Amino acid sequence: MQPLVKYPRLGVNIDHIATLRNARGGSHPDPVAGAQAAIQAGADGITAHLREDRRHITDDDLTRLQALCLDQNIPLNMEMAAVDPMVEIALQTKPHAVCLVPERREERTTEGGLDVAGLHNQIAPIVRVLAENGSRVSLFIEANSQQIDMSAASGAAVVELHTGAYAHALEARDQALANDLLAALRQGAAQAHARGLEVHAGHGLTFDNVGLVAEIPEIAELNIGHFIMGEAIFMGLVPAIEKMSAMIKRARDNSERGNSGYGV
Repeated sequence: MQPLVKYPRLGVNIDHIATLRNARGGSHPDPVAGAQAAIQAGADGITAHLREDRRHITDDDLTRLQALCLDQNIPLNMEMAAVDPMVEIALQTKPHAVCLVPERREERTTEGGLDVAGLHNQIAPIVRVLAENGSRVSLFIEANSQQIDMSAASGAAVVELHTGAYAHALEARDQALANDLLAALRQGAAQAHARGLEVHAGHGLTFDNVGLVAEIPEIAELNIGHFIMGEAIFMGLVPAIEKMSAMIKRARDNSERGNSGYGV
């Protein structure tokens, strides 16, 4: 069983620096420069999603990000679809971690978790070959008992629980639904940890909603991107990362002191 960590690590997703660059073309702003700033601000890792349509991160970005992360001794988490062309790129790049995510061309961003149960025969061999190549494999899933069990059966080392539905429920002011979804996240994290999986979480997390997720004791890492990049417009990238990191640590400290805000 994985040991519990005192504070969840903060992985910063720099995809949307590339989105802004690609909206106009050229080389500015450079997502690799953003990753460097994130590292200087205290990010524990860098996440980048190389999509099949290359809508933001490009192959060159990924190569340069891997070089930066190796130089800075910071883990690079490559998000990707579970398809052969992406597997080949991951095998060549050898990032510290690979997170397999569902991907549809028509979606604006990743929506929902990977169906590991339904796609087990496709996913398990990919998990194996990436792990043998030296990457730590994570599966982006819903906090669902069957998906967690099948993730463990696939040989993955990590699951990343999708927090998007919880975030959306809070935005819609549906507190009852938000409480139910948070309870599912807590139960799912406990189940995954008991199965020997390291537990991460991400999607839709903000200053307003990160606290109760960060309190979940089994969560070892939170991956946050879009919100941090949006806040960077107003307060700067470094202060946005520093504030998010401080809020995560404060939430975990409050939970350990018995001052949890769960269910509020």
